[in-house]
Amino acid sequence: MNAYKKLNIKDWAAEDRPREKLLSKGSRVLTDAELIAILIGSGNLEETAVELSKRILQSVGNNLSELSRKGIDYLKTFNGIGEAKAVSIIAALELGKRCKEADVFIRKKITGSNDAAEYFMPLLADLNHEEFWVMLLNRGNKIIDSFMVSQGGISETVIDVRLIMKSAIEKLASSIILCHNHPSGTLQASDDDLNITRKIKDAAKLMNISVLDHLIIGQNSYLSLANEGIL
Repeated sequence: MNAYKKLNIKDWAAEDRPREKLLSKGSRVLTDAELIAILIGSGNLEETAVELSKRILQSVGNNLSELSRKGIDYLKTFNGIGEAKAVSIIAALELGKRCKEADVFIRKKITGSNDAAEYFMPLLADLNHEEFWVMLLNRGNKIIDSFMVSQGGISETVIDVRLIMKSAIEKLASSIILCHNHPSGTLQASDDDLNITRKIKDAAKLMNISVLDHLIIGQNSYLSLANEGIL
């Protein structure tokens, strides 16, 4: 029999256990692996929850955004991670995105493409499918609302310009910003991207509403059609 006995988290010194560390020192001092370990609760026969969490993070280059892109099925490939634990991790990552989104929504006035990109990046950068969003702004360029128009592809047949205009008029928007993502990471406007931009811009002009920009979000960067002089 192997004389070596693996230490479980409960055998560690209290100050080294993730839950106890969070309670005594606060969540900010915990590593990403320790926070994930709290979510999953236990590891497997060979690894503690922290060791398993470290291995999961190492598999994506310690990049939480990349882990979010991998999704539930990927997490379930790790021994000790079932559907419930995978769902907990993905839910926590999504809450982090929404927290950042809410913070930007409350405090931000949109003064340029960087501000708009800061709002949309947490929403769209990690997705494995395309989504098209619209942001409504008042006369002071503060956000009134934002909403998804379509999911899965960008084309004139998919995006209903009338619904965009209806929302903009009902909420008294003075201007709008368009945004969609390219899951491939390619920051280049397609013909469909340009066509739908022109169509929305023409419709908005009739309502005295300005289209300030159309952003294309990649994985870690973005393209602004306004900055490129395309809009």
